[in-house]
Amino acid sequence: MNTEIMGNTQARSVDISVLIPVFNEQDVLELLFERLYPVMDALGRSFEVLFVDDGSRDKSAAMLAQQFERRPEVTRVVTLSANAGQHAALIAGFERALGEWIITLDADLQNPPEEIPKLVAEMDKGFDYVGSIRASRHDKAWRHIASRLMNSLRERITNIHMTDQGCMLRAYSREIAREIAVSNESRTFIPALAYLYAARPTEITVAHEERAAGESKYSLFKLIQLNFDLVTSFSSVPLQLISFTGIVVSILSLLFVCYLAWRRLFYGPEVEGVFTLFGIAIFLMGLLLFAVGMLGEYIGRINGLVRKRKRFRVASVLEAGEGVKSRTDGMKPSSRPE
Repeated sequence: MNTEIMGNTQARSVDISVLIPVFNEQDVLELLFERLYPVMDALGRSFEVLFVDDGSRDKSAAMLAQQFERRPEVTRVVTLSANAGQHAALIAGFERALGEWIITLDADLQNPPEEIPKLVAEMDKGFDYVGSIRASRHDKAWRHIASRLMNSLRERITNIHMTDQGCMLRAYSREIAREIAVSNESRTFIPALAYLYAARPTEITVAHEERAAGESKYSLFKLIQLNFDLVTSFSSVPLQLISFTGIVVSILSLLFVCYLAWRRLFYGPEVEGVFTLFGIAIFLMGLLLFAVGMLGEYIGRINGLVRKRKRFRVASVLEAGEGVKSRTDGMKPSSRPE
């Protein structure tokens, strides 16, 4: 984590930071502003709303700048130079958040801002990490099925016990957010990492709504990739299963070869089992391809850590008293198409 950023965070502090990653959300941002700020004002706590524009290609960046002009005392906007993914956007926000508590929220309003006071009430009780469980999901059927399957798989192969891993509405203490930001993991699952760092985690049930506008940025492929990150970042069970399966298959293969040799000696040459042998060979090839792919996932993550590339680059920061701050490397902020 940048030491200058940490120093600024310690010098200026608020009770609550609401961290919102934004990527091509122009259709829903105005409604988000209308609902979020009254909720935060009503809490009676010092707060900031920290938007991280993740390289949006629509009017999102311009709309965030307009909102900063309306409420500059409680609004900050961090603009990334290119789309780096939700994980990187959250890390950029964790590095710069001023709040003692940091609440993450999706921009699409599937997590209602009106539920934020519930998380604040739990943090007031002394919990350092508050997860959330969607009371009734308003997603497509395949998302429900995929979520249940992955929750079940995660429970079996890791020590992480989250009821609902897909809900973005969560609260983190500043200490946990900092630990996540300095973890230097190029790809991981932030809610699960926070669970490992938390001393007093808890979960609450929150409402869930249909997406207010636009389309989800998580395709089926991205959801599968996200769950690969979860599995490979927090467990070596897949590698152990591959090793165990390889031992079992080797023993069975040896027994089968012995059986074929016995039949050859007592019955002579046979051709009836040709298709059986083809089936076994194809099965073993598929197993090998799966094993190589799983090993590749782990090696790819090691490669990402060894390269030590920056996870994102900040183009500009809008905040009260500072105006527009360009990247620390002196490069101009990237332009955004209107």
